[in-house]
Amino acid sequence: MSYSSRRVISRRQFLATTTASAAAITLHPFSAAAANNQAHLRIMETTDIHVHVFPYDYYADKPRDTVGLSRTASIINDIRAEATNSLLVDNGDFLQGNPMGDYIAYERGMKDGDSHPIITAFNTVGYDAATLGNHEFNYGLDFLEKALAGADFPVVLANVVKEKSANPRDDKTLVKPYAILDRDIELGDGAKHPIKIGVIGFTPPQIMNWDRKHLEGNVQARDIIETAQAYVPEMKEQGCDLILALSHSGIGDADHAEGMENASVVLAGVDGIDALVTGHNHLVFPSPTFADRPGIDVDKGTLMGKPAVMGGFWGSHLGLLDLLLERDGNDWRVLTTTSEARPISKRNEDRTITALVGDDDKVLDSVATDHDETLAYVRRAVGKTSAPLHSYFALVADDPSVQIVSIAQKWYIQEMMKGTAHEGLPILSAAAPFKAGGRGGPEYYTDVPVGDVAIKNVADLYLYPNTVRAVRVTGAQVRGWLERSAGMFNQIEAGSKDAILLNPSFPSYNFDVMDGVTYQIDLSQPSRFGPNGEEINPGASRIINLEFNGAPVTDEMEFIVATNNYRASGGGAFPGALGDTIVFEAPDTNRDVIVRYIVEQGTIDPVADANWSFAPLGDTTVLFETGPKARDYMGEVKGVTIEDAGEGVDGFAAFRIKL
Repeated sequence: MSYSSRRVISRRQFLATTTASAAAITLHPFSAAAANNQAHLRIMETTDIHVHVFPYDYYADKPRDTVGLSRTASIINDIRAEATNSLLVDNGDFLQGNPMGDYIAYERGMKDGDSHPIITAFNTVGYDAATLGNHEFNYGLDFLEKALAGADFPVVLANVVKEKSANPRDDKTLVKPYAILDRDIELGDGAKHPIKIGVIGFTPPQIMNWDRKHLEGNVQARDIIETAQAYVPEMKEQGCDLILALSHSGIGDADHAEGMENASVVLAGVDGIDALVTGHNHLVFPSPTFADRPGIDVDKGTLMGKPAVMGGFWGSHLGLLDLLLERDGNDWRVLTTTSEARPISKRNEDRTITALVGDDDKVLDSVATDHDETLAYVRRAVGKTSAPLHSYFALVADDPSVQIVSIAQKWYIQEMMKGTAHEGLPILSAAAPFKAGGRGGPEYYTDVPVGDVAIKNVADLYLYPNTVRAVRVTGAQVRGWLERSAGMFNQIEAGSKDAILLNPSFPSYNFDVMDGVTYQIDLSQPSRFGPNGEEINPGASRIINLEFNGAPVTDEMEFIVATNNYRASGGGAFPGALGDTIVFEAPDTNRDVIVRYIVEQGTIDPVADANWSFAPLGDTTVLFETGPKARDYMGEVKGVTIEDAGEGVDGFAAFRIKL
């Protein structure tokens, strides 16, 4: 089970074939100080690239300095030159995650002999090995096999199998469980010695749920730790001097649980593993994010005492592990290590972004045609809408732009709950308007007319790269969730004339509308919660006539609510969504789910169903402001009586609601 290809590129060889000079590059201290029986090995990692080769946001259809393998690759040559010996690996989730990936999978397809653009880019950069992340399975096994066929490097994964045996070592794995890279490594005195570097890959076993339709009956997934404990001794038996785990599994708990998704800390404790590259979390390690957690040393960059790194996502960072190896007879041991993640950009105090690196033109050129074809793809229709998707009235009435998000989330979570302990529970969906005027101005609204819907329109519907989550809540928590949302409105005294409706300190992204239940908001009552989620009027209740399937929602009832990771993890401090009710964490972004829904449906019909409204207050009117183009749609708004009230402030238009 060995794999031989490129030798470890020594610094001397590298400088002889590039324009870099020894004077221009500063050696890493390990290379500078390595003794005659020591060697410096630098391991470079990318992870969670998600097809981001170009520094481009296809949803927004504009360049973006925070992403792109072309940017990350531009610093690889210099980073290689800082070390006497180096390896480059990818830690998975490279095949799916932006419209380029969808274009290749859904539009162009992969014929035998075709090269997938991300594989082409990897080959151009010169990777030594890679593993598979969970998203590699999103398009099915046939597509995956064709995409991997063009790789000039070994792709390894130990815990996904075609045929399962009593012992993992006897499994028939989907791809090679591990590879042994036979290399020559340069010592401190310039002499070279052979070294066998074993690389083994792991991915979350949850793929069997996330991509059930592609995988069920075709493959099985093993527990990561069980698999590692079986294969690492075999790798030692095969003569591995150093074992590197490519762990597309996040940094989680230090205690093992069967089938755990984020198993990297426990994996680091497996005897025989010398170092790990990690991912899946879309975070950076080492960083303060992981401080003061069992088994983790942020200062040293170690998990269970083993060097580890996580290089962000979408090419945002290049993960670096520097190992000073010492040769003891015929054996090698890790003497000391450092770990860091080098960014490609920085965020300034004023929230602007400064690019820290340029592009590798060879990488850009290698996929230029695919990039151009993807631009054409995102700019043309992938479906149609039979109703206009606008957010002009999203804060005062049930709204089509929020409705489509809720529908897509519910459609996705219904499938994901099948076969779980939560199957059969009623599923609700919570979504908020993102583009709703405010500081964005009178043109800051979603506005997609009836007819064609392009992928880039989805950025208008869903601004943020959130991922889908599901929470399990009670009827009491549903009511509390809606009470929190109702803080959007000022208290209105019955009989008032043209009172100001909206609380300007309440952000629109915290105004969740919940589909699947019906309810009214009584504006005569005070808000229970303040703008930041603080309880300011305990016992206050604005939510009335809360019903599910025509019957009152009781406190004891249970529901699944589809939402996003921000909300489910406590963003906005909503009752029922404080991080302790999460039952499903999807690997997919809300935007990707919306696109998939539109593609599958062909024509969508997100007509608002007026499942929520204001409770009547008698001879009472309120005013609110929105974009002037709202006048084009005011006659179509359901569940509320709206009339034009003239011009508002700073280019907004004023409207009157009769309560």
